[in-house]
Amino acid sequence: MTHADAGTEVDNPVHPAAAPVATGGLTAAEVAERVARGQINDVPVRSSRSMADIVRANVFTRFNAIIGVLWVIMLCVAPIQDSLFGFVILANTGIGIIQEWRAKKTLDSLAVIGEARPTVRRDGAAAEVSTSEIVLDDLIEIGPGDKAVVDGVCVEADGLEIDESLLTGEADPVVKRPGDQVLSGSFVVAGGGAFQATKVGREAYAAQLAEEASRFTLVHSELRSGISTILKYVTWMMIPAAIGLIITQLTVKNRDLDDSIARTVGGIVPMVPEGLVLLTSVAFAIGVIRLGRKQCLVQELPAIEGLARVDTVCLDKTGTLTEGGMDVTELRPLGGSDEEYIRRVLGALGESDPRPNASLKAIIDAYPDAEDWRCTESLPFSSARKYSGATFSEGNGEASTWLLGAPDVLLPADDPALAETDRLNEQGLRVLLLARAGRDLDDSDVVDGAKPAALVVLEQRLRPDAADTLRYFAEQNVRAKVISGDNAVSVGAVASKLGLTGTTVDARRLPPDKDGMATALDDATVFGRVTPQQKRDMVGALQSHGHNVAMTGDGVNDVLALKDADIGVAMGSGSEATKAVAQIVLLNNSFATLPSVVAEGRRVIGNITRVATLFLVKTVYSVLLALMVVFWQVEYPFLPRHLTLLSTLTIGVPAFFLALAPNKERAKPHFVRRVMRYSIPGGLVAAVATFATYLIARHYYSGDDALDAETSVATLTLFLISMWVLAIIARPYTWWRLALVAAMGLGFLLVLVVPWLQEFFALRLVGVTMPWIAVGISAGAAVALEFTWKWVDRRFPA
Repeated sequence: MTHADAGTEVDNPVHPAAAPVATGGLTAAEVAERVARGQINDVPVRSSRSMADIVRANVFTRFNAIIGVLWVIMLCVAPIQDSLFGFVILANTGIGIIQEWRAKKTLDSLAVIGEARPTVRRDGAAAEVSTSEIVLDDLIEIGPGDKAVVDGVCVEADGLEIDESLLTGEADPVVKRPGDQVLSGSFVVAGGGAFQATKVGREAYAAQLAEEASRFTLVHSELRSGISTILKYVTWMMIPAAIGLIITQLTVKNRDLDDSIARTVGGIVPMVPEGLVLLTSVAFAIGVIRLGRKQCLVQELPAIEGLARVDTVCLDKTGTLTEGGMDVTELRPLGGSDEEYIRRVLGALGESDPRPNASLKAIIDAYPDAEDWRCTESLPFSSARKYSGATFSEGNGEASTWLLGAPDVLLPADDPALAETDRLNEQGLRVLLLARAGRDLDDSDVVDGAKPAALVVLEQRLRPDAADTLRYFAEQNVRAKVISGDNAVSVGAVASKLGLTGTTVDARRLPPDKDGMATALDDATVFGRVTPQQKRDMVGALQSHGHNVAMTGDGVNDVLALKDADIGVAMGSGSEATKAVAQIVLLNNSFATLPSVVAEGRRVIGNITRVATLFLVKTVYSVLLALMVVFWQVEYPFLPRHLTLLSTLTIGVPAFFLALAPNKERAKPHFVRRVMRYSIPGGLVAAVATFATYLIARHYYSGDDALDAETSVATLTLFLISMWVLAIIARPYTWWRLALVAAMGLGFLLVLVVPWLQEFFALRLVGVTMPWIAVGISAGAAVALEFTWKWVDRRFPA
């Protein structure tokens, strides 16, 4: 079924097997019969890649293929020391597979916790089942916030309104009556009912929607696409440099064939930044595992990265800043209404809605049902209209119609009752108006002429952790915008209690144009009386001004905005619709988990940007060294073992620790430019200084062992420069970063002083003069690095 199909009236034929079933639903025997026929909702909703996909993605990479071929060659022609780089690749690949497998287990276990459990009617009783247990012709009950998980046909409707915007783009809810089609992927915004499953499994549109919504994915990530772009450039640089190096080493120089091959491979291997992709995957995977321990389900991996880039977070008040429950604190009759009678009306209203929202639940708890009143017609609450209603046959035979909702929506602007409402709202209280309607509920102007009967005052329970979370966002330069359907003054009072300062605006007075709305959003902090469509428009307006927007929510009125935001965050107790479209689900319903997600994202992005510079400096100097060797027609100065040692001490081990370190800096855009502006000058300085040392050593040393001595001083120079690059990257220093840099330096010193390590790595400094010249050139290169990178910061700011 295409999106176009979904937008039309019932043009999908009902499944031939979908004969009407009894109101009590299928019997156990009928369910068993359908299971035997395979008519079950057997779509695997995967929260992560399969183990085979993980292994394939980590093993069969372009650079693993290049390194693998070179490794086989080296095993044939050189000592095992020169093949160490191959074992490093095996270790890297193994680490990548293990970490992603751990992330998969975490995601899978969390996905089961957060899985939708529809209510199905069987043998006359309603029970929750997993989506995979639904069979063809099942009767599925739905209410506000429930998502249709299979296609079906409506059999019962009580004011049922369904939003199909995620399928058709049509924002207005569709009123459903018996016989109308219910599309999987749509969700209920008001009322309730039941529908009969006509398409299950892969036939239903939900099969694609659910799998897409909860798949472990690495796409749409600036970080990963940036790394792919860098690797593409690296490949282009590698090919001519490698070809020139092969020709030079095998034909121009009169060396032993095996030694020539070893030095050729030694020149090609360091051009490959193979560990960069691994570290990115590992950092993301560890991020998922860390967040999973805090009951945070990351449905799309780039969400970790995306939230790190967020500069504006839009918060829905109810369920985010306040807890879901409320308490009735006061009932104020208006216009001489009898309080006892009003209590009976409220009790009857509570009984009239089979799926009450938080406000109505508080009323139900406070006022018992009037048993002799009978509801003849009901109008469920909807976020768009801001009120609900019902018509009753009272115990004495009289009929009456009542509305319960927002006072400023049900009353004209000059009504005196609104002044009292404003005073209560200023205290952070929520106020509902009970009004007697003079028109029928199905009249579009039912509000006109409604007579106020009472104000119902509700107290909202503030989340104890909300104030600390808002303070965290302020400290991190992330602006918080409270967007709520409630009265603006009441929302502003709640925000003020939580320490959030700023202007409060009634969203009905916002400019309709995107630019004007964006300006108003920049200036104010709290917005009340926001409709679901306005929430979506506000997210779009903020994005049009260059903001990265996160949206939190738990109700059906948040779905459209969650879908359009850069990052959607849903509460675990929220509606199935919100959890389906959000990238992040807080299964513990704790708003306080959000700082952990932001911090995790910043850690991943900031650290990968940091260590990417290490890897790419190596790639740049390797390519430049190869080109210089070709141009000067000399032997390549290094064997693979030398560069394996350097890479391990100055890149591999330090990068692993630096990639997992804390990092609170907000992620910045233009990843490729930010990395390359350091890597290119850094690689250039390292290549020129190393090659200069090598040329001086060629004139200084002579004899049969001259090349080994030249290689040793060139290795010393390159190590010292690489260590200085590491020292710059490790800033700002902490005790463990200083210890890390010092440990890497001691590791190299150990190789230089322990005889068997000298022999193993073919590193032996000859004489005193040339090694000190190497140290002097390295010191000059370090000064050049400091000067060049500071100049780059001024000339090409990030």
